Amino acid sequence: MTISSPKADLLDYLQGARRAMVWKLDGLSEYDVRRPLTPTGTNLLGLIKHLARGEFGYFGETFGRPSAVTPQWPEDGQSWEAWVLPTESRESIVGLYRQAWAHADATIEALPLDAVGQVPWWGEGGEVTLHQILVHMTAETQRHAGHADIIRELIDGSVGLLPGTSNVPASNPAVWAAHRDLVERYAQEASAASVA
Repeated sequence: MTISSPKADLLDYLQGARRAMVWKLDGLSEYDVRRPLTPTGTNLLGLIKHLARGEFGYFGETFGRPSAVTPQWPEDGQSWEAWVLPTESRESIVGLYRQAWAHADATIEALPLDAVGQVPWWGEGGEVTLHQILVHMTAETQRHAGHADIIRELIDGSVGLLPGTSNVPASNPAVWAAHRDLVERYAQEASAASVA
């Protein structure tokens, strides 16, 4: 049996989620990567920009290691910065995300898992460890990868975990349509039974 490194394992899961996020953009138009598909404006490229900001902050300022990169974030009176300006290219946002990865990975490499940092808005003094931040950012990135998966499916029906790993049973569109209809029928039956 091979003993793995906890830090390497955590970074591997974070990196898998990062790759999934970027992959969700493949083959889409400029409109589709920016297209808001929820009432709160959630969109693929905006999620990537949001995650870049998170990695710069949590793996930078939290541990007194601010990045030389100082991205500007658009403001519109909302606290949710997950959107991009028309002047910001897909390449620049993905590049920003990759810079955030590099900065985060340098922090992860340089510090032990029990290194202490500060996240004041977390309460109780905001003291955290690198281990906690690695778990937090992995969970955050996986959460947004799930959002991205649903958004991508709404755009063009594409689903899957990573390129070549769909994790969804292969079927033709007619089989999926029949499955969706069955799920809808069961939902309606349960709803009707709950009011009866």
